[in-house]
Amino acid sequence: MLYRLDAWRCREGGERGQVPDHPGPPPTGFSLLPWLLMGMGSFSNLLQGKTPNPWIGGLGLLTFNSLYIYVTFRAFDRKKRASASTRIALLLLALVTTGLAVGYGGNWLRFFPLLGLATGATLRGRWLSRTGLLLAAFAGVVAGFRDGPNAVNIAYGTFLSSMVTAAILGLSEAVRELRAAREELARRAVEKERLRFSRDLHDLLGHTLSVIVVKSEAARRLAPRDLDAALSQIGDIESVGRQALTEIREAVTGYREGSLATELARARSALSAASIEPVVKQSGAPLAPQTEALLGWVVREAVTNVVRHSAAARCEISVEADDGRVRLTVTDDGTGTGAARPREGIGGTGLKGLTERLATAGGSLRAGAAPRGGFTVTAELPAQSFELPQPAEVVTVPTET
Repeated sequence: MLYRLDAWRCREGGERGQVPDHPGPPPTGFSLLPWLLMGMGSFSNLLQGKTPNPWIGGLGLLTFNSLYIYVTFRAFDRKKRASASTRIALLLLALVTTGLAVGYGGNWLRFFPLLGLATGATLRGRWLSRTGLLLAAFAGVVAGFRDGPNAVNIAYGTFLSSMVTAAILGLSEAVRELRAAREELARRAVEKERLRFSRDLHDLLGHTLSVIVVKSEAARRLAPRDLDAALSQIGDIESVGRQALTEIREAVTGYREGSLATELARARSALSAASIEPVVKQSGAPLAPQTEALLGWVVREAVTNVVRHSAAARCEISVEADDGRVRLTVTDDGTGTGAARPREGIGGTGLKGLTERLATAGGSLRAGAAPRGGFTVTAELPAQSFELPQPAEVVTVPTET
């Protein structure tokens, strides 16, 4: 099915005069084989008995064709093209061509353009122009010695075949490399967008669903004895659900920007609903929007883990900005465990995603057991706006026993 789709795309592109996305397999040595027909005149002389010492001529023709095929087929592989065996074979091809041209002349001089073609296919670097000129001059001298009037044509044909072959094959190779680079960039862009969306979806739904579950449990507990408080919790559930829908739409389009103040307010509400005492401390200068957005993600993920896994009675969130950097710390006194609360280092998917986010922005994330019990998540970021993120080391805090 994919093959037929690609064929249809190529056919449609050709009919509209456009270059197809997939022009087909790369060229190989088979594309240079038809040029061996230039030696049919020499082969005809052998068959007609017009060549002295026909056994030597036949052996030379066989050797030339074998070396030509060997060199041209290896010329389409970058490593093989630059190998010593290929260069030696090209030199032997030049010697055989010279011997046949000097010994027989006439149609045998046409092997020089074939030699130029093999040379252009093999030498595509800075030495090609010099080698092509020297080879053309040498072919002209040999042709002048054997067949004076035809010397210019042989020299010109040798130079033209080497230059044009190198230009066409080099351009084809460059186009394919550029196409491969473009496809690789597109693939990486898709992976980057997929990773962004998966992170956003994890952070959004993980926190939102946890809050909804906690507030639903609180509403169920309050309903028999305090209907107004239960209705308040239900109203919060409705508000959280509507906000989650908005945030998911923003995450899909890639335009979501978090707010630290909003996340801190939500953290107080979620912790209180889970019967965890929230303590929020904030000091220092106002933060850049990018910094607030990243810290908002950290608060959201850390508080979600506290609500779901900590079994804590108290959670403290502190934000301190000084010396051009801001530090966010979320500490609880819980004893719970889980995938998101590893014994050491960065464990859960959410914390790993946050670690990568902060490292890209020039910050760091540490997560681990607190010295006096509980769990601590610490994030550090530049306090000002960051245009060109610098990678930062991800720090792992071991468990203290």
